Amino acid sequence: MFIFDADAHLSLTEEPAQTAEELLQNMERAKIDKSIVWLQPPYMREIDEANRYVYDSAKRYADRLVPFGWADPHFGVDKALDMVKRCDEEYGMKGIKLNGAQNTFYIDDIEHVEPIIAEIEKRGLVLALHIGADYYDYTHPYRAAKIARRHPKLRMLMAHMGGAGLPNLGNACIEVAQEYHNMMLIGSAISYQMVRKAIRILGAERVCFGSDTPFAYPDVEVAAYLQLLRDEPEKSRSQIMGENIQRFLHG
Repeated sequence: MFIFDADAHLSLTEEPAQTAEELLQNMERAKIDKSIVWLQPPYMREIDEANRYVYDSAKRYADRLVPFGWADPHFGVDKALDMVKRCDEEYGMKGIKLNGAQNTFYIDDIEHVEPIIAEIEKRGLVLALHIGADYYDYTHPYRAAKIARRHPKLRMLMAHMGGAGLPNLGNACIEVAQEYHNMMLIGSAISYQMVRKAIRILGAERVCFGSDTPFAYPDVEVAAYLQLLRDEPEKSRSQIMGENIQRFLHG
């Protein structure tokens, strides 16, 4: 089975740190073929070097790693727009991730975030959003719905689909995804019961596997997913474990 991890972090400095080589070892152990990689955010500090490391790593291991950039409006909208441009034109990345929880901003902020999202869409990139319960007011699924309403053609990845802490916002995330079909849910750092519910309500084609490594062990997450999906049709298992995210990234 082709397995594509839609949520993997790289870092040389943050804890728990994970280099590209360590990630590849974990991928081999878990029999993961490809991984989306984005930085593990240096909280409220410059991200230029971290984005560059993601790019350099993906260039070295182009057959295994798919790079996403990271933008943070705290350094100014103009700088964030320049980063989006660099990630697209110089780094050739597939998309940009915004994390309102770790970088403390409202993901639907009109003044500081909307210009970044508009630039991501204009360039045909994928927008990845941390949709988690940690600092849930910043990253609530209903805020993602406002973005989807403004940008109905923008491909949106919903990392954690409302998990990553309490209160669990998985039901709200599923509700939003029912209305906005440009969203793909990444079932990382959320209960397996909620992943199963998303599959039942949205269909197997709307959910994809993610490990959230190094915050979780990829081999454990793969084993858990395969057990979770044991009674699903083979086509559904293949979609969730890799085919969905592969298709989504290619538009």
